[in-house]
Amino acid sequence: MTHLTANAATAVSSLSLSTRFKICRLLAIVLPVLFLFTQVQADDSDSQEPLRLALVVGNGSYTHVAPLDNPVNDAELMAASLEDVGFEVMLVTDATRDTLIKAISDFGRRLREADDDATGLFYYAGHGVQSFGANFLLPVDINLMDAADLSLVGVPAQALLRQMFSANNKTNIVILDACRDNPFVSIPDLNENGLAEMKAPRGTFLAYSTGPGEVALDGSEDNSPFTGSLARRMSTPGVPIEALFKNVRRDVLDATNGIQTPWDTSSMTVNFQFVPAVMPSPAEIQERQLWETVKLSKDPIQVMLYLRANPESRFSGDARKLLQDLVSAEVKETVSTDVAPTPAKEPVSVDPSDAERDLIEEARRAGTEDAYKIYLDAFPDGHFAELARLELQTIQQNEPRTDPISEPPVAVAVEPKSSTQDGAGALPNVVAFNKPLGAGGPELATRSISDLISASPQFPPIEGLPEAAWKDKTCASCHQWEQANLCTQAKTYVDDKTRALSKDHPFGGVFKQLLQVWAEGGCQ
Repeated sequence: MTHLTANAATAVSSLSLSTRFKICRLLAIVLPVLFLFTQVQADDSDSQEPLRLALVVGNGSYTHVAPLDNPVNDAELMAASLEDVGFEVMLVTDATRDTLIKAISDFGRRLREADDDATGLFYYAGHGVQSFGANFLLPVDINLMDAADLSLVGVPAQALLRQMFSANNKTNIVILDACRDNPFVSIPDLNENGLAEMKAPRGTFLAYSTGPGEVALDGSEDNSPFTGSLARRMSTPGVPIEALFKNVRRDVLDATNGIQTPWDTSSMTVNFQFVPAVMPSPAEIQERQLWETVKLSKDPIQVMLYLRANPESRFSGDARKLLQDLVSAEVKETVSTDVAPTPAKEPVSVDPSDAERDLIEEARRAGTEDAYKIYLDAFPDGHFAELARLELQTIQQNEPRTDPISEPPVAVAVEPKSSTQDGAGALPNVVAFNKPLGAGGPELATRSISDLISASPQFPPIEGLPEAAWKDKTCASCHQWEQANLCTQAKTYVDDKTRALSKDHPFGGVFKQLLQVWAEGGCQ
């Protein structure tokens, strides 16, 4: 190494200055590129998923014993299903003894070359028999005349387990759909049906298409009942392997009318899922938590607020159904229950005190939870208590502040008072509480504000509210409007026309403009 370095230095020193300069420039370009390429390769190798390797064997075209219709179909279906869930598959069909032994040997070698977090899976469909407590897989060229020769012409299942166990990987799975009718039942000492129970080496899950000593059905369709169910269920995300095969067991019992019961045993030390569970995003988790909280509350108001804030939620259908059920239950309870008359409340003074007015105005200006709580602490039964509670509830539900007597925001143009709406002509210059409004269409023009307080809305006060909760009911069903607190509400349309008048109202958009005129005239 030293000799080569010295020769290289001598060669470089003999070059001209311009040539050496060109070499340096070339190295300055090439070396960073080589470095980046090496880093990319290293990153790719670090991000590779652990190996999932499967050997899938299907033997059906037997030469000297009864052939089977479905094993090759089963093997091909299983190979495709395993590839879909991330396995590299070695598929062998109608294997002779030499072919089967070589495939098992290659499979074991690949596992030993992999990391210890690799997963090995062996699937076999075909004839299999037991002898003296040992299980044998039968190649398609088997020709057996004497039970003593079975170990010479068959392939011991234990050899397969030994290959997998020698890899020292954490997870191995063996699936045997090989308990068909015994093709050697006439040979002495080979008249037992099914396979014998095997002990699972550490880290191994063993699954049989039926219990030890029992016979599995080949199936009347293209696939056996066992393999067909396994292939269908394998791609379900988040199902542990133990639960998966329990589901397969139920499927097979149903398909065979209880004749065939799949069986499994395990010594696995890690959790395994063919398809890992899909982890929801933080936004999806938050969305579900919010809906679960609202659902458990069984509060129609919370459900309505949820729908207003999340109209396109994946739970909006459930929310609408829950709201319908809750409102229907309340309506039925109201109809069927004799409510004892409650003593009439003493009339509230028409004129709230200056202190109360100051607090509610401050709360409306601040628009905060604390401000409304301060008002309610001071005046729990005040003129504006209901209005304050509605605003407070909206804030606590993280909703934008909305008008308590308005529908959810619907963008409409704010028109001057001289405009016409609903075919009613120009708005009047004066509106009185107890006199016909004279504008707003036939539903409003002939009625006064005091009349409308006890009238039924034309539209649902809250989007999505079932008709049973508002149709043919009055505003008094939800609000306790009086001239004083309604005047306070109407003044907000004077103070903030853009916000208030851009939202529709259960009596139509023009009604708010009439309330604005009324407030500007002193709420007479």
